[in-house]
Amino acid sequence: MEDQTGATHPNNEDEIPAEGLPTRAGAELHRALDAAHRHAVAWLDSVAERPIRPETDVDGILGALDTTLHDESRSAAAVVDELAAIAEPGLMAMGSPRFYGFVIGGSHPAALAADWLVSAWDQNTGSRQPTPATAGLEEVAGAWLLELLGLPAGSGVGFATGASSANFACLVTARDAVLRDRGYDASTGGLQAGPRLRFLAGDAVHTSVVLAGRLAGLGAPETVGADAQGRIDVPGLERALAADPDAATVVALQAGDVHSGAFDDFAIAIAVARDAGAWVHVDGAFGLWAAASSRYTDLTDGVAEADSWATDAHKTLNVPYDCGVAIVRDEAAMTSSLGAHAAYLPAVAAVSDPYDRVPELSRRARGVTVWAALRALGRRGVADLVDGLADAASALADGFAEIPGLEVLNDVAFTQVCLASGDDAQTLALGEWLRAEGTVWASSSNWQGRAVVRFAVSNRGTDAEAVARTVDAVARGAEALGIR
Repeated sequence: MEDQTGATHPNNEDEIPAEGLPTRAGAELHRALDAAHRHAVAWLDSVAERPIRPETDVDGILGALDTTLHDESRSAAAVVDELAAIAEPGLMAMGSPRFYGFVIGGSHPAALAADWLVSAWDQNTGSRQPTPATAGLEEVAGAWLLELLGLPAGSGVGFATGASSANFACLVTARDAVLRDRGYDASTGGLQAGPRLRFLAGDAVHTSVVLAGRLAGLGAPETVGADAQGRIDVPGLERALAADPDAATVVALQAGDVHSGAFDDFAIAIAVARDAGAWVHVDGAFGLWAAASSRYTDLTDGVAEADSWATDAHKTLNVPYDCGVAIVRDEAAMTSSLGAHAAYLPAVAAVSDPYDRVPELSRRARGVTVWAALRALGRRGVADLVDGLADAASALADGFAEIPGLEVLNDVAFTQVCLASGDDAQTLALGEWLRAEGTVWASSSNWQGRAVVRFAVSNRGTDAEAVARTVDAVARGAEALGIR
């Protein structure tokens, strides 16, 4: 039987099972997995050299899809072949070592392979009792993370969908804790009748923290200023705290500005917030990993004194989507705010379950990929990974500086590089040219009142060759656009 992709596939029940397989269902499963493996390997083998941009848009994909839901069944392998053939033209090569958009890492081989196993095992890792294997792996991964990042041992660690949900988990915990400190239980009374809440952040606060604050009932943060690189204005924070000393206050700091890569002055800012009785949360989606390298510990000096931290393992650590990490110093506070309770749920006395530390009751065992990456890399490998990303960002900045008409606007403190010409329209045109040409994909943005092309170095494969090809592509784009 031939499908619309041109491939020939077995006719379900007419096929004899593969030798050694006990049932037709088993044969179909093996054929489907073989097809998926074949397509996955072909995709991965092509990522480093294929154009990064998708070859078609959503309308092109919709036009290729058979949108009729048929009555008849199809073989699983045929569906996998059809999926791969139709989807591939609409896929972006986000795993390319020259993909710098958003802040997206590649996938370490051990983490990717572990993720395949996680899907095959299909464990709902909510409770330690029914899923001891994956729960145990996640507990070890969490302890390793605390050790690597220099955070307090015994902190609660939850594996969420991404940095946004990790920030949300932490801010919900923070909200409840500061209200509880004032004698109010938000878990039973809600927010309406509680003490006044305040949410403070620097002017460069990331949108994921803003979203998480809204969802947590804190509202949009009151911003207190920032310097030219996006670091929170500590005197502004001190003034804001002093202006309303009776409010229950949560302060958000950041490890790694999304444009400049700059880190807040944690030692001073946390001390100021502590003196005012505020909870301090750190959004470290990509930057918190700097603590794993001896070269960059000055960037995170004092960060361990905060109350909670959020990061994203699919960024700097290079594990597959989705894998945010929520960390709270006071695990009891975390489980009090996020814990699930029902008669049908198993309970282990005095030990929190995985679903007690994240918003989800049901979820995949996403922390297993973190265990696999850390087990494969080791402490030295993680430090080398962090150093390599930062080195590549510095090399990009050095290369861009040699291109006439272009300048790097930020101090390259970590892994972010913001590039601009003297004219905003030309800068935006350069970003469009690069994304259309396909060698490089970088995000266009606006920073400090100027249009920029932002390069976020997050992929472990961004080596000297990838840097050289990136600089060459930018130079060709500048020349084609007449940037001088």
